[in-house]
Amino acid sequence: MKNKTQTIPTPESGLLIGKLVHVAIPVRWSMVAQQGKGPIEMACTYDIHPRGARLMGSREVKVGDLLLVERGRNKSVCRVVWAGDPNSILRGQFTVQCVDEGKTPWDDELRQAEETYHPVMDKAPLSNRAASQLRRGDENRRRRPRFTVDGKADLTDGRQQLEAEVLQISECGARIAAKDLLLPGADFRLLLNVFDVSVSLKAQVKHLVHNRIMGVEFQEIRRGDRALFNYVLARLMENTSDSQEFIKVDVVTESTAVTA
Repeated sequence: MKNKTQTIPTPESGLLIGKLVHVAIPVRWSMVAQQGKGPIEMACTYDIHPRGARLMGSREVKVGDLLLVERGRNKSVCRVVWAGDPNSILRGQFTVQCVDEGKTPWDDELRQAEETYHPVMDKAPLSNRAASQLRRGDENRRRRPRFTVDGKADLTDGRQQLEAEVLQISECGARIAAKDLLLPGADFRLLLNVFDVSVSLKAQVKHLVHNRIMGVEFQEIRRGDRALFNYVLARLMENTSDSQEFIKVDVVTESTAVTA
């Protein structure tokens, strides 16, 4: 399937990164034309950001469109910088970035809200698991497919920020190459950029491969990013559906890391 996701690739006007808060706020928007603003449309925020928002609506927009976004008496002129693939689970989603400096229509909500994260995988309390279920769960985890991918990532562990290249990815983890490596056991935040979408995750380094690649395990995913992550995995599955080169190993465990 041809990718119809659109984005402006330049850092100045590309996807919103940084503090994104998943919250639903109804807004009004209209096209900004030379004759004035167009018909009023309704939408709902999916994420809000100090410089823009990701919206859900029923009317199709194009990257580069100028919109007047309103909430109550607050309004802001915004440019569409990303539009979801209409043939995917991202249908109807688009990201706007405010053109002018100043207050956004959702500033009040943004000040009161905080980013929240959920576990990547459901983890039931150990006391509720039988030993056989634990072993079966670990086996299923290791069998999750890992795909070769050409992606970028920004890493931060609270002390430093690193730019990295994503080499392989699965539902539970990834292999990442960076000029400077974090040591096994290090916890960090990962902003994953693949297929014109950004996904924020909390992760931990599990092992190093030849002292140049980090094998990392995803711990938590930002609330609101699950649909984006599923879209990335679905695209990767489509791209490899005709290939037999299917790696059936997930994030390397402690025991196998010794022999890596």
